[in-house]
Amino acid sequence: MTDVVLITGGGSGMGREAARRFAGRGASVALFDVNQPGMAETAAGFDTVRGWSVDITDFEAVKAAVAEVEAAFGDITRLYNCAAIMPFGRLLEQDNAIIHKQMAINYGGLVNITQAVLPGMVARGSGDFVSFASMAGWIPMLKTGGYTATKFAVRAFTETLWHENMNCGVRFACVCPPPVATPLLKQGKESDWPKMLEGERGKTIEPGDVIDAVEATLDKGKFFVYPTRDAKIGVFMRRLFPNLIWKQVHEVEGF
Repeated sequence: MTDVVLITGGGSGMGREAARRFAGRGASVALFDVNQPGMAETAAGFDTVRGWSVDITDFEAVKAAVAEVEAAFGDITRLYNCAAIMPFGRLLEQDNAIIHKQMAINYGGLVNITQAVLPGMVARGSGDFVSFASMAGWIPMLKTGGYTATKFAVRAFTETLWHENMNCGVRFACVCPPPVATPLLKQGKESDWPKMLEGERGKTIEPGDVIDAVEATLDKGKFFVYPTRDAKIGVFMRRLFPNLIWKQVHEVEGF
């Protein structure tokens, strides 16, 4: 049976990496994004990759597109929810609409694609469900509050979803990487980039390393995906010494 992979945010970055990897293995890959040129670049060289222009915040549009994917390719066997935006700024200064837009895309989009795809997986008793949180879903920082709030929501939603469906046959993963070398970083750097993410502290990893970690974690039957040792340490420190982390953040940012 052909693997059918649905990837939100497939027009660039992490979504593109996952799409081209699965297509290279012979999977049929559906991309959801509003970035049509980006989806065309992702699909280049693969006859089994097709893009759908979908506003992930529109539940009816998402459901309709999912139905089209299954009519064209068959039952969805893997879902990678990579769609996100990442503008930074102080919470009292950041545009109100931008803060709400981040939540609508980063978290609301996950809710929409989950309710459109996961019931079918659960009914069939198989599938891979992968959502992308971030280390920002564990560790808040100054200037990242709007984005961080969305990733906390993604982590809480996905963890609860996993526990509610733990024995259904679907494999769940919540990915919590440090900064990844994708175009998403550009949004942050063009807004109000924190000093905490400069230099060695902001060292990026490659998208392929994250996908490797996702596959290894799923195969081990684990839920949280930490692609680096530092990511694991960061979560440990946040849980045990939250005030110590905040002290460092204030010292580095200077306020």
